[in-house]
Order: sequence, then structure tokens, then C-alpha cells
Amino acid sequence: MWLWTRQKSPPVGHRPPKVLFDPASPGHPVPHKDGSLYSLITVLVTRLATRHELRALRFPNAGCWPMAQHHGSHSLEVGGVEFDDDGRAARTGNLWTCFAHIITAVIGCGVLALSWSVAQLGWVGGPVAMLCFAFVTYLSAFLLSHCYRSPGSDDGSLKRQRNYTYMDAVRTHLGEKRTWLCGLFQYLNMYGTAIAYTITTATCLRYGTVPYVRTPLSSFDLLAMLDGNGDTRYYCRRAIVRANCYHSQGHSAPCGAGGDHLYMLLFGAAQAVLSLIPNFHSMAWLSAVAAVMSFTYATIGLGLGLAKTIENGAIKGSVAGVPMSTAPQKVWRVAQAIGDIAFAYPYTIVLLEIQDTLKSPPPESETMQKGNVLAVLATTFFYLAVGCFGYAAFGNAAPGNLLTGFGFYEPYWLIDFANACIVLHLLGGYQMFSQQIFTFADRSLAARFPNSAFVNKSYAVKVPGAPASWSYSLNLQRLCFRTAYVASTTGLALLFPYFNEVLGVLGAVVFWPLAIYLPVEMYCVQRGVLPWTRTWVALQAFSVVCFVVGTFAFVGSVEGVIRKRLG
Repeated sequence: MWLWTRQKSPPVGHRPPKVLFDPASPGHPVPHKDGSLYSLITVLVTRLATRHELRALRFPNAGCWPMAQHHGSHSLEVGGVEFDDDGRAARTGNLWTCFAHIITAVIGCGVLALSWSVAQLGWVGGPVAMLCFAFVTYLSAFLLSHCYRSPGSDDGSLKRQRNYTYMDAVRTHLGEKRTWLCGLFQYLNMYGTAIAYTITTATCLRYGTVPYVRTPLSSFDLLAMLDGNGDTRYYCRRAIVRANCYHSQGHSAPCGAGGDHLYMLLFGAAQAVLSLIPNFHSMAWLSAVAAVMSFTYATIGLGLGLAKTIENGAIKGSVAGVPMSTAPQKVWRVAQAIGDIAFAYPYTIVLLEIQDTLKSPPPESETMQKGNVLAVLATTFFYLAVGCFGYAAFGNAAPGNLLTGFGFYEPYWLIDFANACIVLHLLGGYQMFSQQIFTFADRSLAARFPNSAFVNKSYAVKVPGAPASWSYSLNLQRLCFRTAYVASTTGLALLFPYFNEVLGVLGAVVFWPLAIYLPVEMYCVQRGVLPWTRTWVALQAFSVVCFVVGTFAFVGSVEGVIRKRLG
């Protein structure tokens, strides 16, 4: 899921430097014409009245001051406020806050596809695949955690620069060319995630593509079956409305009408409005709401799977998973399942931002590595429970989307609540990813067209019914770009409304470059790993294997999208 990290406001009047392909990057160090201690103290004294600005100020020469050093970290207290070596307010994060941040960042809508993925891989392949991705995720996080500070040495003989974001680390270690490559994949991931969220939200309110089921079913029967090609075809209608309908009219009632398109359009319209809210990106409370929502619907899905398994009195499924009519179809389905698991696991993009919240000593990398172990263990346990209980409950008929495909009639209010949690989570999640693209577009266009009124001028618009002193600041460039952006994501979701296949494409396309290749290369540079040494060969072999797996998952997921679109 998405994680909203803390943002610092730059001093009044400060113009941030031009940044290319750096989503969600905090402000860069504030330049001072005079780096002397006298001028710095003068600035501090004049700003002591405004603690928020003081907390955002950085010390340009902090690493040169004779202070006590703790593994390259410094501290200074001015006016009762303690600062770290970079001039930011002293970090207070510890092992448990690190663990909480990682769990919040990882668990999201990807968990909804795990039961389906286990069904495609079978009782052996499914758990093994998740354990392998857990190991890969931990190793990737281990490598990246060493890149938070660079260059420098643990004894403090050299200044250790902090890399506040993933992009900062790539720029420091690998240069501008691969920074652009990293940015391309990050923005592609954000844009694709917005499309996936549109599809997921619509499936929470959608109906399937086959006739009604008129045979009465028990309260925990899944309205799904396999067609001749092994595809899951859902007989469920709009999830929330359907649950209420069945509760009031009986399980044999032909409930529901309407399809995906209407709900995708409604979701797109809502996002178009939210995209124009001023300072939406600064609403940090949305992160807490999203965390609660994601844990809620994931836990409900786990509970329903467990309840169904107990009711069955038997464990369904097979060693080989869902049977397919031909071997190539089975291969592609396995590839799609691997792509879905890849979408659910890695959190490398936000790892360094989480590490930037940790206090030192002990070294941030040491705390981060312990947090990685705890988080990967907890996440893997939860993922295995959700995926395996879902497969045990429904066997080869496991739904593509855990909650919207469940077909549970009772308790109807619980189904309503779970689907409402998904919608609320994705409404905010769409914006948290998209706002970073909007910020990049605003900065780039303003730098490219500094004298354009269309780009830079805002107009005060009176809102009917609002107080006379209140007005909305309308910028035409933002109105046009953001509306076009939302329209494009909605249009692609309408064109390719395939939940599992789209998640597989997204998981596969960013898995190797962002979670494997760049962390491996940065670690080699940071640690000075020489070519053809044992460590270098092992890391390159690891990267090659992950590249093959990612390519396999990408090709299979694209094949699934094309096949469903043409079929």
C-alpha cells in the first residue's frame, strides 16, 4: 500500500532547486552564501520563534564541525531543539516504528490476489513462490539499507551523506543516467498503480459477465466456476449492493444490474475532483486512514477464508493447481500468478524514507536490517495465511479478487464493510501516487515555460455558497493536465479491466529494475565490490535469475491481458 512520509517545508522565500525524475523527494539542503558558524547562528536566532521553519533548516557544514560522532552521525542542541548532522530535527524512530512503517507500506490491495495465485501454482508451488519472494525482498532490503549513508566510513573519518529517498541514493551512487532510468520506472509504476486502483475499486461494485444463478446456495458458497479454458467466471453482482439484495430477498434472487464501466467512470470523476484540491498531498492523516482500511479488509478476507475452511471440514485444492486445457495456457497462468506475488511484496521505493526516520546510534542500517527481518517474517506469515486459507476454502475455484469474488452472502454487513474499506483505501491511494506525478509535472512545466500565464498564473474563483472571503485558486495548466491524467487512467482501466493480469504486469515490470538491479549496483559501488570477486559474482547471478523470473512474469501477464481483450 502507499505510505505517506513526513514532508518538511523549506524556509520562506527559498526556491527549491530544479529536480528531474525525483518523485516525493524532500527539500534539498538550504544553500547559504556564507557557510560560517556566525552566519548560521544568526539565522537560527532569527527563526527560533518559528519552530516549524527551524525544524526544516539544514546545516551546510555540519559534517565539518568538531562534535561527538556516532558511526558518522552528529547531534547538536540549539535553543532546546536537538538536531542531527544534516540540520534536521533529531530523528526519533526505533525498531518498532520501523517495523510498523514497513508493514503499513507493504500490505495493500496486492493481498487480494494471493489466493488466486496459490490456486494457479498449487499447494507446493504457491507457498514456495511466496517464500522465495520473501527471501528476495529481504535480500534486496538488506542491500539497499547499506546505501542510506554514502560515501564515508563507519569510523567517521569521512563525511557520510544521507540519501533521503531512493532517487537520492541512485543519483549519489550511479549518476544521472540511471537516475533517469529509475525515475522512468517509478513514474510508470505510479501511473500503472492508478490504473490498477481504478479497476480494483470498480470490481468492488461490479457484476460478472454470465447469467444469473437461480439455484439457492448456502451462505458461504462461492458463485464462481471454471469454464472450458480454466478461466474463473463470476456470477456475483455488484459486491455491496448484491450483499444487501441477497440478505433482503433471499439467496435465489437475481440481484444486481450494471457493469464495470459505470463505476470506473464514477471513480474517475471523483478522482478528477480530488486532484484539484489544493495541498491534497499534505494531508498526512490519509496515511493512517489507509493503513486502517487495508489491515481491515485484509483481515476480513483472512477470517472469511478460515471460516469457510472450517465449515467445509476439508482442505480443497491440488498439488498442481488449477488444471488448464493446454500446457502453454498453464505456463502463462503460472507467470501471471508470479507477477501478482511480485506486486504484493517489494517495498524498496520507500525503504530509505523509512530509514530516514531512525535515530542513531545505533547505526540506521543496523536498526533497519532488524526491522526488515521482523517485517518480512510477519508479512510472509500473513500472506501465506491469506493465500493458503483462501485456496483451502475454495480450491481451484479460488476467486481472482479475494473479497469481491467471495460470494459470501452472510454476514452481509461484513461484506459491505470490507468492500467499503477497499474503496476508501484506494480513493486516497490513487491520489498519493498521482500527486507525485502532478508535482513533477508542475515543476517541469514551470521551469520550461517560466513566462507562461497558462502554466504559472492562478485565478481566484468565487465558489457559490461559500463565505465572501473564500475563493478557489484555479490554475489552468493544473486543471487541464490533471483532468487529462485522470481521464487517461480511467480510459485504460475501461480498455483493460482485468484485475489479476494488470497486477501481474505492474508487479513484473518494476520488480527487477527497482527491487533488484539498482539495489545490487548501488551496494557494489557503496561497498567497493570489485568485479569477478566472489561477492560480485553471487550478486550478479542473483540479479540475472530475478531478471529471468521478472521477464517470464511480464510476458505471461501481457499474454493474459491480450488474450482476454481479444477473447
